[in-house]
Amino acid sequence: MKLLPFRLMTIALCLAVSTSTGCAQSTQKPVAESDAPKLKLERPDKVVKTDAQWRAELTDIEYNVTRQKGTEPAFSGKLLEVKDAGTFTCKCCDLPLFDASTKFKSGTGWPSFYKPIDEKAVLNVPDNSYGWSRTENVCSRCGAHLGHVFNDGPAPTGLRYCMNSVSLKFVPKGETKTDDEGGKP
Repeated sequence: MKLLPFRLMTIALCLAVSTSTGCAQSTQKPVAESDAPKLKLERPDKVVKTDAQWRAELTDIEYNVTRQKGTEPAFSGKLLEVKDAGTFTCKCCDLPLFDASTKFKSGTGWPSFYKPIDEKAVLNVPDNSYGWSRTENVCSRCGAHLGHVFNDGPAPTGLRYCMNSVSLKFVPKGETKTDDEGGKP
């Protein structure tokens, strides 16, 4: 139970940041292109699109979160309560990221996983925004912002990959078509 106060502190900080930056209304100030770290996606199958292409393909909140490093409001994501067997893929490029069997209820308000399907699928990037040192997670194929990873997760890894629902798609076990959660085709 030593983690409970930390989790409560994390929730309070996330809510404070969300409120102070306007994320709760999906109006977070965009990250300037020069402020964003230059990701070196080393995959042969990397996905590169123009800003206009991403804007045309994504809803406003999906664009804000995945391309501008925004955050959806806590407890608002459609994938938070998904308990079915399947795979969570990148919203922007369909790269498989997390198996549903690694999802757990963290109480933070965002879908949480204790490990990715393949460690090469999720890149860790230092994030020192808002005066807080964290580790951001991005998709290794397209660079989409997914969320952050913390060291307060369950065994066997002790990690909590805290993801934004709008950064993910859910593919139920046995299906190949993804559930777009209402996004643009």
